[in-house]
Amino acid sequence: MYIRKTVKKYKDKTYTNYLLVESIMTEKGPRQRALCSLGDLGPRPREEWIALAHKIQDALSGQASLLDSEPDGEVRAIAEKVRARGQRSAGGSVSIQVDQVRTGKLRLLGPLQVARHFYAQLDLDRILAEAKLSRRARQLTEVMVLGRLICPSSERATADWVSRTALVDLLEADLESLHESSLYRNMDRLYGRREAIERALAEREKSLFELEETIFMYDLTSTYFEGQCAKNPAAQRGYSRDHRFDARQVVIGLVVDREGFPKAHEVFDGNRHDSTTVQDMLKVLEKRVGAQRQALVVVDRGMSGAENLEQIRQHGYDYLVAVSAGRRDEYLDQMEAESGWTEVVRTPSPNNAFQNKTRIRVRSVGDGQEHLILCFSEPRQAKDRAIREKQEGRFLEDVNKLRRRIARGQLKDAKKIHQSIGRLKERYSRVARYYVLEYTSRNGFSWRLEGDKRQRAAQLDGTYLLKTSRQGLQDHEIWLIYSLLTRVENAFRSLKTPLAERPIFHQLQRRAETHIFLCVLALHLLVAIEKTLRDRGVYTSWTTVRDSVSTHQVGSVTLPASNGDVLTIRKPSTPEPEVRRLYDLLGVPHTVMKPIKTWKRRTTS
Repeated sequence: MYIRKTVKKYKDKTYTNYLLVESIMTEKGPRQRALCSLGDLGPRPREEWIALAHKIQDALSGQASLLDSEPDGEVRAIAEKVRARGQRSAGGSVSIQVDQVRTGKLRLLGPLQVARHFYAQLDLDRILAEAKLSRRARQLTEVMVLGRLICPSSERATADWVSRTALVDLLEADLESLHESSLYRNMDRLYGRREAIERALAEREKSLFELEETIFMYDLTSTYFEGQCAKNPAAQRGYSRDHRFDARQVVIGLVVDREGFPKAHEVFDGNRHDSTTVQDMLKVLEKRVGAQRQALVVVDRGMSGAENLEQIRQHGYDYLVAVSAGRRDEYLDQMEAESGWTEVVRTPSPNNAFQNKTRIRVRSVGDGQEHLILCFSEPRQAKDRAIREKQEGRFLEDVNKLRRRIARGQLKDAKKIHQSIGRLKERYSRVARYYVLEYTSRNGFSWRLEGDKRQRAAQLDGTYLLKTSRQGLQDHEIWLIYSLLTRVENAFRSLKTPLAERPIFHQLQRRAETHIFLCVLALHLLVAIEKTLRDRGVYTSWTTVRDSVSTHQVGSVTLPASNGDVLTIRKPSTPEPEVRRLYDLLGVPHTVMKPIKTWKRRTTS
């Protein structure tokens, strides 16, 4: 038994350590085995090392030194340390004081295990590395994306959330002292890399899930800010889908494929009209997925103008779009015909017990280069009638209020009266078109109903027109493809509800756009998880999965031994049956970390 000196250099510093070593005989000959670390013995003379080694050896063998009746405190402590280590390495048993067993440091694992599995499936770390992000930046990006998916909150709250999860155990990174400023700086690093990352993600998902890039759905939504956003020129007031007309906003354009995977997104000024974004979005789409000639682009009624449709054709795509409601009048005769209809039935997901089958009647109308079909839905008929009657009631109420104001002399100026009439027609455009409102200085204010127009409107309740430039599609195929536009609406709902994309608190444009980008990255994971379940016949949401697997945690078990040592084991809990079932459906391993055992000497106070 002897003492060996070791020297290591790290970051221009030299560290010296001394090991107690013994020689043992193995099948391959004599070998040396380190028994324990003695720390830094310098500047003790070298000859004292040998004496110390001899004393330790005597203490371990139960023999007293000729000079000492019993070993001193240092020798005794080292001997006990060696004995304890020998017991552990040899698999020796020790008695545990059961009444002193403790558990602690419980941390969330289940949702992280699922999310990190799909993060790896999408190869996001490699994609971020190819986008020239450092290892630390990639770790912080993973933290931010997982945080947005599992517990969406501000950067400050995300930094605190990390300490309550098993991310420190899983990432093996220094996250204990994570500060929000690190996350803000990482957002700045991500800014400008969106195009490369989205393009690589689209390619990876296409290969992983065998996606066909033949149909693209495009739609827009708005998201609002808290604060004045004086340093963000894109933050403007406009039409708010969130009904927050008091707040500044930006408009988000999103393209998804038929499975709901995001292909491209763009952030527009908050006052940008939907119809003016098509050309820009087509260019963005081609940068992300390349020129997919003869693909079909599906857009909503707000982008159905002739100029937009021509732009879609110029980029080599076909289009499918809902036609403006005003054109339905041309096809009232076909609407009333009893023959020539094809019934389309769409069955809801098996898990949705409250939703009935969707039954639609469709028929081709018109002729020419475009395929035009008329659609009729009884549930939509009831909805349209209810909306129309409600708006008509409010319209007549406001008309009577205007009439009383004029009759009482509260409103006399003819110009202002005509302005009020114009505002009524604009506000209630759905029903004002079959009422005539008139005012003259001689006859005063009057209104009358054109009953034939209202009757025609009632006959058209539940109908809408679709048109496409794609030839060879059957009527029912056109409707089924158009119904996929709900995938974009689902994506927007996911962004705004489980991913909590709104409101945006960032006041700088680059950080606001990066915040939206991080939400879209989290959306990629969410769609991948839900599609994997859907392919296995399970129609459930990420929110349900997240809540179900949250019972799976990591914890530390502290076991005090009777010999004075303390064993701490950090390991995951055993997944419950429902958690194991979801893991198996998603292909997630039941555990991703090995138990970590730590021995230390018990301290007494």
